[in-house]
Amino acid sequence: MRSNRRLAPLILLVAACGQPRAATPPGPVEGTASGWEFAERSRVTDGARAMVVSGSGIASGVGRDILRHGGNAVDAAVAVGFALAVVHPEAGNLGGGGFAVIRLRDGTVQTLDYRETAPSLATRDMYVDERGEPTERSVTGHLAAGVPGAVAGLVESHARHGRLPFATVIEPAIRLAREGYVVDEHRSRSIRSDSARLSSFPASRASFLPGGAPPVPGTTLRQPDLAATLDAIRERGTAGFYTGPVADLIVAEMARGGGLISLDDLAAYRAIWRDPITLSYRGHTIYSMPPASSGGTTMGEILNIMEGYAPLPPFGSPALLHLEAEAMRRAFTDRNTYLGDPAFVRNPVDRLLSKAYAADLRRGIGDRATPTPAFAPGPRSGASTTHYSVVDQDGNAVSTTTTLNDSYGSAVTVTGAGFLLNDEMDDFATAPGKPNMYGLVQGEANAIAPGKRMLSAMTPSIVLGPDGRLLLVVGTPGGPRIITMVYHVISNVIDHRMPLPAAVAAPRTHHQGLPDTLRVEHGGFPPLALDSMRTRGHAVGVGGYWGDVEAIIRTPTGWQGVSDPRYGGGGAGY
Repeated sequence: MRSNRRLAPLILLVAACGQPRAATPPGPVEGTASGWEFAERSRVTDGARAMVVSGSGIASGVGRDILRHGGNAVDAAVAVGFALAVVHPEAGNLGGGGFAVIRLRDGTVQTLDYRETAPSLATRDMYVDERGEPTERSVTGHLAAGVPGAVAGLVESHARHGRLPFATVIEPAIRLAREGYVVDEHRSRSIRSDSARLSSFPASRASFLPGGAPPVPGTTLRQPDLAATLDAIRERGTAGFYTGPVADLIVAEMARGGGLISLDDLAAYRAIWRDPITLSYRGHTIYSMPPASSGGTTMGEILNIMEGYAPLPPFGSPALLHLEAEAMRRAFTDRNTYLGDPAFVRNPVDRLLSKAYAADLRRGIGDRATPTPAFAPGPRSGASTTHYSVVDQDGNAVSTTTTLNDSYGSAVTVTGAGFLLNDEMDDFATAPGKPNMYGLVQGEANAIAPGKRMLSAMTPSIVLGPDGRLLLVVGTPGGPRIITMVYHVISNVIDHRMPLPAAVAAPRTHHQGLPDTLRVEHGGFPPLALDSMRTRGHAVGVGGYWGDVEAIIRTPTGWQGVSDPRYGGGGAGY
């Protein structure tokens, strides 16, 4: 099938149009520290009819142009997904996986799980040493890669809900790979930060360190091997990736570095349609991901606990910080104990999301920190990720989070195919009861097994207002902090009445049970508030910034897209 090339001239212009503007909220959010670095710095794009936001302004422009030329939200999301594989290599990908929440204009909501799976030769203890301790083999190198799901997910979502020909939707990504795109300061800095890992693998050096160094801002980065892989997908769909020459290149790369993915593993991979997690919160309806993502369930548990406090204490107050820490602690303790791939584990989602269960948990929250109980990993009866949100002119919406796990995944580029492989195997409980790269301590429900999907924290979400109309599309990268970041944005909008730019820019907290520490962004909250938390018995860890929230909200005049000021994304609308 040949492509429709009518969009090509437009796609080359996306970097020069539709640039986000600086937000102008009514002032710094009360409860944040004076001088908070990101106050009033969210990047905002307005559109009367449609909106796309993503981790790359170039990719968002691709999606917008697809919408302008008759595509729907799914067409645009698929085009953005393929474009991100070219222009956002640390997280956009063909060699990883993800999750999508799709709401159609008639109110139908579906979710698509295209999470990676463990190769058929994977074993429970493949990443531990002779003392039973986790090793780096699950993080860097060929052995860290699970069977990729991204291509299957993008092709499947388009096959079911797309409007334009698939060749038209993928063509902009092919052109960006073949003809190149201009590297900005953010992309250059990102490649530089991971250059040591990338330089360890010849194909990664060739792709991302031309001449032996990261491309400087203003460089045109061309990726002909990746263009050829995308061309194969255009011609044959999933068969162009999971069988044939591209699959042979993946397996040859595995043989080169001691990885496990086989031709049979690739041929057997399937994306799975699932019913969404459906939550109610103060009159709003929220749709999010079910397992194999823990995101919807864990966020829902936090929201259910917090719903019992009405109204919530003011933003940034010690009282609110304490209640949120305790709700997060309880939700993550359940997440790490009970949840896993539903093909392997009976997930007690109905019980965990019941309002009665939330009330029981709430009764255990007092005025002081309650230490996280010792973790029992025995059997019981999810750095770099990216998110994009799309709303089209008909009111269809897509919220998609996709990942390689660590920045640049395993750092292994498939020789001759031009794309990076994930290191998602680290999202399993590689050593049940011991922390992974994100500090998560998980149990047997998420232990490695052949064909199993590793538990994820990705939380793509869609929120309806009390009137039942589409209100908010939101998601973010960030490891386990994804869950608490999406919670914060939703609560900031609903509970604290923040405009979306302020809700995204506001400082964030995170507690994941173990380690038993409340993490806060540096400079976000007044020192007296943090001192009060310590007085209540909380260990408080201060440092760094996290996330790249990409969100869209309904406004009286259409749609507003907001990109996180902490990172390098942007929106495009019309």
